[in-house]
Amino acid sequence: MNKKVLTAVGLLAAVLVAAGVQESIAEHKAAKVPTVGVLQFMSHPALDAINKGIKEGLADSGYTVGKDVKIDFQNAQGDQSNLKTMSTKFENEGAAVSVGIATPAAVALANTINDKPVVFSASTNPMSAKLVKSYEKPGGNVTGVSDQAPLEAQLKMMKAFLPDMKTLGVIYTSSDDSATTEARKMIALAEKAGLKVKAYSIASSNDLNQTSLQMVENHNVDAVFVPTDNTIAGAMTTLIKNTDAAKVPVFPTVDTMVKDGGVAAESINQKNIGVMTGKMVAKILKGANPKTLPVDFTKTGELVVNKAQLEKLGLTMPKGYDNAKFVK
Repeated sequence: MNKKVLTAVGLLAAVLVAAGVQESIAEHKAAKVPTVGVLQFMSHPALDAINKGIKEGLADSGYTVGKDVKIDFQNAQGDQSNLKTMSTKFENEGAAVSVGIATPAAVALANTINDKPVVFSASTNPMSAKLVKSYEKPGGNVTGVSDQAPLEAQLKMMKAFLPDMKTLGVIYTSSDDSATTEARKMIALAEKAGLKVKAYSIASSNDLNQTSLQMVENHNVDAVFVPTDNTIAGAMTTLIKNTDAAKVPVFPTVDTMVKDGGVAAESINQKNIGVMTGKMVAKILKGANPKTLPVDFTKTGELVVNKAQLEKLGLTMPKGYDNAKFVK
């Protein structure tokens, strides 16, 4: 009888030990799954597309979200204080890599996290924002993917749609480093091409209605250029309402802004920016050092046209642009 009891106890102990080993293995596996913190500056279609692309880029590199990598997604909704709080959250939880979608998010992360990799996604001028020391050798714990638009091709395209254009309006958010950089470059290019330029800046989306009305009243401008600007992208309906009423075409740099009422753009595909970012994050998770991982750029734009806006404004497709992609 005692032998049977001892045998049963022995078997029970063996089962418990085996269960403990399995639980330990499971815990060890769970502990090995890295966390990627993703901090998005605000909600609008372009940045949402980047976020979606990041997951796709990770998947393309062998990282399935929820299985091989955990995503901690935070959206600051355009609030600077939220950026700091959320960046600190990533630091405290020891995120293996932290991703900032748009320059303000990336800067907040870079200013908070010093001992873990930070990757920016869609920063137009990361050197000016002091995110990296150089594009080839970033030099610190930060690298990423830039969304610099092909502005020369953009200006050429705008002149093709409006061959009689004489005055170009440029509107941008003064606190957005990326938008300011692109706006200044376009102003210089347009003036060099013989156009008169009228520049308008806003401090926040609250200024957009009044400023855009001022810009288009009395036929002040023949067309409007909008750079890669998060604030205006999130309030495109306000801008388009006023420009449509004045029959003034808007040419943004982003495909999602064309979909929201712009006429056309030599666009950087925002989802592709996200895919490139996801693949860069995967490289870092596999051991690449941000210090020596070059900043990545998209090489060419894609002509995106809003056919409904063409018809609404009485414009026609110019010759030589048969490769255009029409948005719905």
